[in-house]
Amino acid sequence: MQSARPGRALAALLPLLAIDLPGPPAAAGGDARHAGPAFSEGDVLGLEGIGKLQPYLPPEFWANRDFFFFEGMELEIGPFYRDYSQAEAYRAATEAYRGQARIGPDGSLENYTAGMPFPPDEIDCAADPHAGVEIMWSFDYSWRGDGGSASFYYSYWDRGEQLPLYYEGSGRAIQLSHRAEPSLLRKYGGDLFRGEKRKGAFGIEVIAPFDARGINLMTYRYKSTDGPRAGAKNDDTWVYIPQLRRVRRISTAQRTDAISGTDFTFDDLRSFAGIVPQYEWICLGKMDLLAPMNSTMRAYPYHEDLNFGPYGLSFASDRWELRHAVKVRMVPKNADHPYHHKDLYIDLETMKPLYSFAYDRKEELWKIIWHNKRWSEDEADYYPGWAEVEEPRDLRVVSDIIVNVQTGTGNRIEFWDNAGTPLGSKGKIRRYIDIGRLSKGR
Repeated sequence: MQSARPGRALAALLPLLAIDLPGPPAAAGGDARHAGPAFSEGDVLGLEGIGKLQPYLPPEFWANRDFFFFEGMELEIGPFYRDYSQAEAYRAATEAYRGQARIGPDGSLENYTAGMPFPPDEIDCAADPHAGVEIMWSFDYSWRGDGGSASFYYSYWDRGEQLPLYYEGSGRAIQLSHRAEPSLLRKYGGDLFRGEKRKGAFGIEVIAPFDARGINLMTYRYKSTDGPRAGAKNDDTWVYIPQLRRVRRISTAQRTDAISGTDFTFDDLRSFAGIVPQYEWICLGKMDLLAPMNSTMRAYPYHEDLNFGPYGLSFASDRWELRHAVKVRMVPKNADHPYHHKDLYIDLETMKPLYSFAYDRKEELWKIIWHNKRWSEDEADYYPGWAEVEEPRDLRVVSDIIVNVQTGTGNRIEFWDNAGTPLGSKGKIRRYIDIGRLSKGR
């Protein structure tokens, strides 16, 4: 039984491997007295200067700033509202199918083909009761290239001490439907293969620690999860466990279970890696927000001695940028969900996660989740383009951090070489997502 535990924990890592506002900036706390930031592009702030940041940080983050800001930190203020617009193919698909997608029963998505289902300039948080779920469908289908390919290092922390339990390996996600490449839209309506029933496939291979080395996983998420809950098919996941020399099928129906030994649930990765119709979504408004946006740090697998702060859970010594953002509240439809609600802050241009805050059933703050990202166009060899997508223009999430504010524990997942360039051919894709591959040659 002990050998199965790494497989259960690592199944949760699979989803890793996805507007100009009028007038003066609105502070994250909603305080209109702030006419503009007290910091400028190019500033480098230490601990003594963090008061300037408060109006542009979520209140929950500021209240728990001791986890994140520390003596010796060097926070660089990057560009304000930099252009991170997506690849031309994705933007063209957004325009071609603009106005066609709609919200169906149970918060489902109907009549969607490709691109961003609900562009931010069409979403009215004040007047549209569907604004929250529209934002989340655009989050779910945000531009991520082919999906993702990355090395990862998953570490565990307890009040600043790194625990010996960790995972290291590589993974790949492949988007199988609703793709933006023009040739696929013409041939299969955006699907990669004829008659495709899956949204995506996600695989992972573990190389360390020794007792988990050789674990391989593959999961499928199905198109039916875009529909009402009653007709949705749960993800299918298979894991090859070397000690057993066999492939086992495991359940991922309970996505709200805590991952063994961590503070993450399955759906906490990338702030939300779940199934949209399983929750109610409420748009709480737009604001300007400061957040890590385009990392200058190179941690795993390049350097292992970077300073993530005394708790090991901070991006304070990195580049942060001022962004237009939107706040969305997630309320579980399932009464036995461990969260009362979760508030997500999402970048409006890219629909990438910035921060999220999970509250327990007593409505007390439980977990803070935040992210670092990397822009594909700053280093061409890191993320090359492909046929029909010459410039990827992809802002990749390259690290997830979660902090349990009630216990002082947390987790950090790094995948700093994360890119979305596809495999070279459909044949290679078929072989990669084939369940039989998990045990071949082993």
